[in-house]
Amino acid sequence: MSRVTAIAHPNIALIKYWGKRDLALNLPAVSSVSLTLSGFRTQTTVETGTSNDVVRVGGEEAPEAFRRRVLAFLDRILVGRGPLTIDTESNFPMGAGLASSASGFAALTLAACAAADRPTDPVILSTLSRLGSGSACRSFWEGFVHWRRGEQPDGTDSHGYPIDALNGWDLAMVIGVVETGPKAVGSTEGMERSRETSAFYQQWIDTSERDVSDALLAIEQRDLDGLGEAMERSTFKMHATMHTATPPLIYWKGATLDVLQEVFRLRANGVSAWATMDAGPQVKILCRASDADVVVAAIQAHTKETHVLQPGPGAHLLSDR
Repeated sequence: MSRVTAIAHPNIALIKYWGKRDLALNLPAVSSVSLTLSGFRTQTTVETGTSNDVVRVGGEEAPEAFRRRVLAFLDRILVGRGPLTIDTESNFPMGAGLASSASGFAALTLAACAAADRPTDPVILSTLSRLGSGSACRSFWEGFVHWRRGEQPDGTDSHGYPIDALNGWDLAMVIGVVETGPKAVGSTEGMERSRETSAFYQQWIDTSERDVSDALLAIEQRDLDGLGEAMERSTFKMHATMHTATPPLIYWKGATLDVLQEVFRLRANGVSAWATMDAGPQVKILCRASDADVVVAAIQAHTKETHVLQPGPGAHLLSDR
C-alpha cells in the first residue's frame, strides 16, 4: 500500500488556449503562455492497495460525472492499474472559470504517478496531465510557463516549458470573483462550438502566435505594459469567437463589464493594470504587487470576492510513503 499527497496551484493563461486540434489527446490549436499562482491550491491524495475505486471531493463522495472523468483519466495514464482511493479538495470554487481543472489534474497526475512508482519528471507529468485537462500541463512549474502547441500527432512535444524570468519581478494578480457558481457551458464544449460556428475562429488561430511572441519578449524585458497589451488582445479575441458562436457563448455578467471599466479607468490614471478572463465571468488583473491594493479598491464594489495572488510554485509532493 502506498499513500501520496500532492499540491498544485492553478495557472492563469495570459495568452490563451482556446480550441483543440485533437480532442482525444487534448492537443491545443494554439500555443499559450501562463502564470502559476500561489494562494489558490488543490490538494490530492492517492492511495493504492484498496479493494475498489473511491473518489471523494472535500471528504464527500464525488459526483458521478466527476468520478467517471477521474477514473477514465487514471486508466489512461496508469495502464493496468489496481484500485485506488482518491481524495481531493480545493480552497477555491471549482468549475467557475478559475482554472480549478488545471490545479486538479496536475495534483492528481503527480500523486497518482508517485503512488504507483511511475516517473515524476515534470515534462512527463505535464504531457500526461494534458490528457485530463489541457491547462494542467502548465501547473508543474513556478511562474511563467509556455505551452507549445507542438507538431507531433501523438502529442509528445505538446507540454509546458518553464520560463525562468521571475527573479523578484514585482507582480501580482488580483482575482475579481463576480459569480461563484459553476458555469453553464464547460470549456471543451465552448471550444468546439466556437471552432465549428464562429466566423472569427480562423483569425483567432492565425493571429495567436504573434500574441505568444509579443508576450515572451515582454516577459524577457520585464515590460508589464507590453505583456498586458498582448494579454488583453488575446483575451478579447478569444471571447470574440465565443460571442460570435451559434448560439452565442456569453460567460460575462454585468459585473464583469463593470470590473473591466474600472481596469480601463485605472490605466487612464497611470496604474499599469491589465485584464484577462477565461471561460467564465471572473476578471483577473495583472499588475505590480505594489499596486494590488489600489486595484482591489477600484473593483471590490462590483465583486463578491477579491483575492490578491502572487506568482506561485509548481506542483509538488507534500508527503509520500
